[in-house]
Amino acid sequence: MTTMTTTDVTTIAPIAHREAMQLQATELDRAIAQLRSLGADDWSKPTVCPDWDVRRMWLHVLGACDAGASMRENAHQMLAARKRRKELGVPLEAGLSGVQVAEREDLTPEELIDRLVAVAPKTIKGRSRTPRPMRAAKIAIDAPVVEKWALGYLIDLIYLRDAWMHRVDTARATGKDLVLTADHDGRIVADVVAEWARRHGQPFTLELTGPAGGSFTSGTGGESIVLDAVEFCCLLAGRGEPTGLLRTIVPF
Repeated sequence: MTTMTTTDVTTIAPIAHREAMQLQATELDRAIAQLRSLGADDWSKPTVCPDWDVRRMWLHVLGACDAGASMRENAHQMLAARKRRKELGVPLEAGLSGVQVAEREDLTPEELIDRLVAVAPKTIKGRSRTPRPMRAAKIAIDAPVVEKWALGYLIDLIYLRDAWMHRVDTARATGKDLVLTADHDGRIVADVVAEWARRHGQPFTLELTGPAGGSFTSGTGGESIVLDAVEFCCLLAGRGEPTGLLRTIVPF
């Protein structure tokens, strides 16, 4: 019988910029492999994201990658997203994803995959080269939380979590197996756990099951939670009906 080591969340090292880029490169590789495994009917299956089938979900991810690969494309998307936010009265995030999908709507699944394969290394290179002063700049966010983020948080963590969560969404929508490993997915989940703990600030014990899971604690007493690691992240991302400390939002 194997005893799981319990990790104090305060000892979880933050994902730094270089590690984030390595994780994103792996995540995009896994996403491409997943998309190549889909059948023709899988692309039109509905996802947990309103108005998005699998194809539109990945048009959004492709759009984000295009923006990461080109400062000009990034500026174009942000300008168009602000216009869309004003016209439709939606959060900036919704405006941005709407632009990304609408401008790529004519792509077939095969073209989408080819475009993602071509742009993925350029995306990692572009995000890797973001100057430190620019990464420290603050940006206002209006969904899923209202706060200010350092641009580096968006570039390093949110884009990583977004691609990861959409790989989860795709597996759930299509019934395909989800590739999970402790070194990659477990690292992403542990970072989410640490941020979740900082955001609510309460004591807890948390046992996350599955290949990406682990056992975590903060303080003494508090809520005790046992849950699948992927389901834990889905609840924090607004997928499902969380209770207790799981109501604490962590942006994805």
